[in-house]
Amino acid sequence: MNTWFPVAALLAWALVALASPWLPLVPDRIDLSGILVPPTPDALLGRDDLGRPVLDRLLVGARTSFAVGLGVVALSTVLGALVGGVAALSGGWVDLTLVRIIDVFLAFPSILLAIALAGILGPGIDNVIMALAAVGWVGYARLARAQILSLKQRDHVAAARALGVGPGRILLRHLLPLAVVPLIVEATFGAAGAVIAEAGLSFLGLGVQPPQASWGSMIRDGVGYMLVAPHLVLAPGLAILSVVLCVNLAGDGLRDRLDVRSSQR
Repeated sequence: MNTWFPVAALLAWALVALASPWLPLVPDRIDLSGILVPPTPDALLGRDDLGRPVLDRLLVGARTSFAVGLGVVALSTVLGALVGGVAALSGGWVDLTLVRIIDVFLAFPSILLAIALAGILGPGIDNVIMALAAVGWVGYARLARAQILSLKQRDHVAAARALGVGPGRILLRHLLPLAVVPLIVEATFGAAGAVIAEAGLSFLGLGVQPPQASWGSMIRDGVGYMLVAPHLVLAPGLAILSVVLCVNLAGDGLRDRLDVRSSQR
């Protein structure tokens, strides 16, 4: 499958998110004469219920989604890889305890746990990242544990143990680097889930707070005007759809390229 288009779209999204502070955008400029104006040459995506340009707020909201997706995936991958690696390498009661903790987290819907944690921590992008990472690490932990269990009996690990190398060094230097490929593939799909989860939390008022722009909060503000100004919901909704679709397509392409059996066929 050709992955150039989704990768190019994701790079454009990342570029817009990183460059938005330096772009000539006015996402918070209120224009009472332009309330609920449909798309025009002056406002390509129209204006919202306060007369603010939807396009400018959409571009600024891309930075929020990018920061949450990247932050959640980074924290979840690191935490999950360490927990899963320690469980697999230690074995015995340590492995049993950590597996039971993972099972407890998996027994509850992750989005409900994220909502509860976000409500306890309070609104804000940092708290959203912490709440989503606190429930998102379990998938990476299970994957890392399965990979380490199949790798820890290899000859180079036995040689390192014979030379007196400690378990921590064995995990970080000899095992996790070999398990990083499936974790990266899993992280691509996790980024899509983080973008959707952030939009959901912002829709509920648990994410970034006004006047800061977020795709989820833009949808929440536009729901009441669906009949008279559908562009308020369609613009951020299509943005979320396009980003999540591109992330999933890129993840599928990356998985196919890294799959030895698929490449041999």
